[in-house]
Amino acid sequence: METPANVHIDIDLNAQTLTLLDERDHEIKQYDVSTATKGGGEFEGSHQTPRGKHRIRAKIGAGAPPGTVFKARRPTGEIYSLELAQSAPREDWILSRILWLCGEEIGRNRLGAMDSMRRFIYIHGAADTAVMGKPGSMGCIRMSNSDVIDLFERVDVGTKVLIHE
Repeated sequence: METPANVHIDIDLNAQTLTLLDERDHEIKQYDVSTATKGGGEFEGSHQTPRGKHRIRAKIGAGAPPGTVFKARRPTGEIYSLELAQSAPREDWILSRILWLCGEEIGRNRLGAMDSMRRFIYIHGAADTAVMGKPGSMGCIRMSNSDVIDLFERVDVGTKVLIHE
């Protein structure tokens, strides 16, 4: 899987898709995602997915087994399972890989009460029970574990990300 170095990501909140594009805006791959149940919005505590221009600030989880559970961006040593899910039925699981986003637009998604990085907005793997193609997260962009691992290998820190409705 060779991906051009100059790629960028387009996340469409209405379509619930994440599209990886080359420098000429040609589609490399499209994935179904699950963004915030409460729609698009930038404010801290809103539980909405922030819109606008972002970039990948950090890639976390390289080489971790699929289903690795993360808390505060650190692997817990657990692998997601039905038993683990039953022990915390309300958990919005962060699994497999994390692409931590940083806003690029001061006053919209960077600094103050609208800072995507301070809100810990990620593209991350989700529980097998999370429905892709339909809003359901608390603000992050959720993907299936196999899809987030695939995307993780295709992008670098600094990759541009546009989130829009």
